[in-house]
Amino acid sequence: MRKDITIEAEPRDSRGKNEARRLRVKGSSPAVIYGSGGDAIPIAISPKEITRILNSNTGHNTIFNVKVNGGETTPVMIVDWQNDPIKDTLLHIDLKRIDLSKRIRVKVPVLTTGEPKGVKLQGGLHEVITREIEIECLPDEIPEHFTMDVTELMMGQGIRASQVALSGSMQLLSNPESVISHIVALKAEEEPAAAAVEGATPAASAEPK
Repeated sequence: MRKDITIEAEPRDSRGKNEARRLRVKGSSPAVIYGSGGDAIPIAISPKEITRILNSNTGHNTIFNVKVNGGETTPVMIVDWQNDPIKDTLLHIDLKRIDLSKRIRVKVPVLTTGEPKGVKLQGGLHEVITREIEIECLPDEIPEHFTMDVTELMMGQGIRASQVALSGSMQLLSNPESVISHIVALKAEEEPAAAAVEGATPAASAEPK
């Protein structure tokens, strides 16, 4: 999904751990812009702004602008990032240029809504199998998410990827038969241990002397 967001960045000439450390001291993170036929450009960018985008409703599917000081302003998406496992800070970000006139592949979350009748009336369990599907579409038409109503599902029924309503330039790339969610029976409680030996031959009684 395209957002009206522009983040300013600075070009960087050197690379390596020392340079990355100096950038983080200044409150920036190393990043690179690449793709769409252009040269790869190493930059320094605000980790706070990138984290805010990653934590938004559209997450890494967000298309926003990066304005490089003295250079280009281009729409990009976050395609990869590295976090410090201890401090949970961004160590590096990969940004891909987006040609708004060309279709791209993205994975979009699928949410379910409603209380299935198979749960409410039949005592079944609503089990979610797939939480996202992959589609191809124009950048401006990337949805925030898809929502599927599961209210009418009965025991043994489910919804598949092919049932997700697509619009505009969207085309399904995931397997159409992939199960999004279904209603299954609750597992029966294990029988008492005594029942497990049902039918066993009883011990023979001792012969009288």
